[in-house]
Amino acid sequence: MIGPDIAGIAEKLGAAADTATAIPQLAAETGLDVDAAYEVQAALLKRRLDRGERLVGLKMGLTSKAKMAQVGVDEVIWGRLTDVMRVADGGTVDVADFIHPRVEPEVAFLLDRLPEPGEPVGAFGEAVRAVAPAIELIDSRYANFSFSLPDVVADNTSAAAFVVGPWSPVPDGLDNLGVLLEIDGRVAQVGSTAAILGDPRRALDEGIRLAARHGVRLREGWVFLAGAATAAVPLRPGAHVRAVVEKLGTASLRAGS
Repeated sequence: MIGPDIAGIAEKLGAAADTATAIPQLAAETGLDVDAAYEVQAALLKRRLDRGERLVGLKMGLTSKAKMAQVGVDEVIWGRLTDVMRVADGGTVDVADFIHPRVEPEVAFLLDRLPEPGEPVGAFGEAVRAVAPAIELIDSRYANFSFSLPDVVADNTSAAAFVVGPWSPVPDGLDNLGVLLEIDGRVAQVGSTAAILGDPRRALDEGIRLAARHGVRLREGWVFLAGAATAAVPLRPGAHVRAVVEKLGTASLRAGS
């Protein structure tokens, strides 16, 4: 039996991102399952690396019940981050570069050494150099922001851009810090870091385990986005977005009009 066309699917998704053009879901038509979807994701990364981008970290997706409910998917997933996706704190993104961008508040970790696959959460303090408030900009390449689990995995978990605020030592009580997402100075979402698998440190443990299943090891100096603390909010032209995480501070971006 001939399997799905990994390179062909990756090219369709890559072209959709490059041209900000939505496409239909692909998994049902192509027979893509989750394992093959991660192969597509790897092919998408190679496409980026071949044009000069660098891999700078990993991100988790669907780590909160709010996000699972919002997109109708119920399994934690992971994706890749490149240097071109990173936006300076307080920087500006052009909404026209995306199809239907959404923003969500996150917690970012800066890795201090190479964690071992399956390493327990208890070793967290030895593996993480610092923590920061963050914003992830997600942008599904599928029409209507609708997809199956294999579809979203293949699409690099809707990764599009991210902002990391100031780094600081890991504080006490990381498992239950208050989180706000503000749009133009008004609170759009309220949450807690507890929404990230009960504790953002568990997201790192899951990321190590799941990535290792596909032959990927996290590296020293990488950024790791632990997942969203609230549901995502559409990004409108001209908006000013700010994520506020208790004890960690803020991260922000502006949307070009």
